[in-house]
Amino acid sequence: MATPPRKYVVVTGGVVSGLGKGVIASSSGMLLKSMGYRVTSIKIDPYLNIDAGTMSPIEHGEVFVLDDGGEADLDLGNYERFVDISLKRDNNITTGKVYNRVIERERKGEYLGKTVQVVPHVTNEIQDWIERVAGTPTDGDEQSPEVCIIELGGTIGDIESMPFVEGLRQFQFRVGKENFCLIHVSLVPVIGVVGEQKTKPTQSSVRELRALGLTPDLIICRSDKPLEKDVQQKISLFCHVPPKCVIAVHNVESIYGVPLLLEQQYLSERFVECLSLPEGRRTPHLEGWKVLAETAARLLDDFLPTSNIALIGKYCELADSYLSVTKAVTHASIYLKRRTKIVWVDAEDLEEGAAGCKRAWERLRSSHGILVCGGFGNRGTEGKVAACQYARTHLIPFLGICLGMQMAVVEVARNVVGWENANSEEFDPGCDPKVVVFMPEGSKTHMGATMRLGLRRTIFKSDECKSLELYRRLAAAIRAESHPVLTDVHMNLRDSSTNVGQTCDGKYFIQERHRHRYEVNPQLVEEIEAKSSLRFVGHDIDRERMEIVELEGHPFFVGAQFHPEYKTRPLRPSPLFVGLIEASIAVADQARS
Repeated sequence: MATPPRKYVVVTGGVVSGLGKGVIASSSGMLLKSMGYRVTSIKIDPYLNIDAGTMSPIEHGEVFVLDDGGEADLDLGNYERFVDISLKRDNNITTGKVYNRVIERERKGEYLGKTVQVVPHVTNEIQDWIERVAGTPTDGDEQSPEVCIIELGGTIGDIESMPFVEGLRQFQFRVGKENFCLIHVSLVPVIGVVGEQKTKPTQSSVRELRALGLTPDLIICRSDKPLEKDVQQKISLFCHVPPKCVIAVHNVESIYGVPLLLEQQYLSERFVECLSLPEGRRTPHLEGWKVLAETAARLLDDFLPTSNIALIGKYCELADSYLSVTKAVTHASIYLKRRTKIVWVDAEDLEEGAAGCKRAWERLRSSHGILVCGGFGNRGTEGKVAACQYARTHLIPFLGICLGMQMAVVEVARNVVGWENANSEEFDPGCDPKVVVFMPEGSKTHMGATMRLGLRRTIFKSDECKSLELYRRLAAAIRAESHPVLTDVHMNLRDSSTNVGQTCDGKYFIQERHRHRYEVNPQLVEEIEAKSSLRFVGHDIDRERMEIVELEGHPFFVGAQFHPEYKTRPLRPSPLFVGLIEASIAVADQARS
C-alpha cells in the first residue's frame, strides 16, 4: 500500500508583526494531532544568524533549547508545548543556515560550475530542507509525520523573507495543491471613536501576497473584539476566499482558548477540505484541552487565593525573555488548580545602592516563593546571591535554574562555609576559591553553539530527595491518568520530562535540557557538603558535574543546573515547578490564616 503524500500547512503574516502567528501555527498543529495525525513543525526565520544562540533575550526573546542542543526561536517552544512533540535544530530554518549550506556546496563544486543564484539554488535548498525535515519523526517513535506546519517569520513584504516566499511559491507546485494549505494571518484594526473595524489593511496584505504568487486558502483575522459579520463578508469578497474561510480570532482570556476558538469556526473541517484528508479521522478530540482552557481561564480571577512567585531575572524588560519559565509556572498552577502570580524583580535592583532597591526588596519580601533564573554576564549576579540568601534564611520556597543554582552555591559558600571571597570564575577570574568554574570543553573565543547544550542524563545519588520524589510522583500520576485536568488526550510519554528511569545498578535518572558554560567546581563539593546543609543530590553520568542541589531542613530549596522549563507541557508540568508552587501555596495559605 502506497504511503499517502505528506500535507503542508503554511502560516504567513501581514500588516504588522506580533499578531500571534506562532500561536495560530501551534493551535493548528494541536487540532490536527487531536484528529489523529502525526504532526511536525518548522519555523522559518529570515535573519542572517545561523541560530538564535547569540541573540540578546531583550531583543529577541528567550533562546529555546532543543533535545539535540539546537538553540532556536521561542516559537519552537510554543510548537512543542501545544502539539506535544520534540523538535530538532533543523526544524528552525534561518537565512544564515540556508546560505551557509549553499556556499558550502559551492565550495565543494556541487553546482558543476554554474553561477550560483537565489533562484534556483537558494530556493531549491529551502524546498529540499523543508521536505527533509518534514519527514523526521517528532513524537518518540520512528513513524514519519503526516502533516507539517510551517510558519514564515516576519511580515509579507519584508525584503529579508523574499527568497523564502519564492521558495514556498515553487514548493506548492512541487508537492501539489491538494497537499498545500496556506493560512494568512492579518490584522483588522479599529479606527476612530465609533469603533469601526477596518478591512483595508487585510485587503492590501492579501493583494501583496497574491502578487508574490501565493494565494491564501484561509484568512485568520486578528482583532480586539469578535469580527462583525459584514466585515467577514467584505474580507471574503475582496480577498477571493469563501466566507467560511475567513476565521476570526479575537483576544481571549488565555492562549489555551485559541484552538477551541478556531474549532468553533470549523478549522478542522477546512483542513479536511483543503488538504483532501482521508475519511475516518475528522473529529478533533478536545475534551482534555477544554478542561485545561477552562481551568486556565478560571485561575485568572483576581479574587482567588494567590501565591506570589518572585521571578529574579536580568532581562525583565521583555517578558518573552523568560517565556518558557512563565509557561512552566502556569502549567504547574493549572495542575494544582491554584492561582499563581509572577512578581517581576530585576536582579540589579536587589543590589545595595541600586535606584530601585527599596521597591525591589518590598516585592521580594511580599512573595511566597522565589525563582532565580539563568543568564550570562556579571550584571545582577550579586542581586541573585542576595535573593538566594533571603530564601535560605527566611525558609521561603526557592528554585534556582542554571545560573540561579550556581549563585545559590556561591551564597552558601560565602555565608555558611565561610569562604568570603567565593565566586564564579565567570564574574571574577581571580576569585579564591572558584566555586563555579569554566567547563574544559567550552570555547572562550566562539560564542555560538559552544556550550553544554541539549538533553542530558541526571543520575540521583540517593532515592531520598525532594527532586526525585517529585519526578516519580508526577510520572505515576500521568501514567495512572490521575492528572487533575487530564482526560482523553494523546501525549508523548516516551519523551516526557516526568519520566524516570533506572540505570543497570538501580540508580534513578531523569533527562533534561542544558545550556551552560560554567559548572560547580567538583573539587569543592565534598567540603561544601561537610560544612553546610547543602546536598548535591544529582550528577551527570560521569559523576563529576553537579546537576541538582537541595538544602536539608528547608521546606523547598532546590537548584538545577539544567533548564526544566524547556520540557514543560500544558497537560504535563515540570516536576520542579510543581514542587515550587506547592511549597509557595503552603506559605501563602499560612500567611492568610
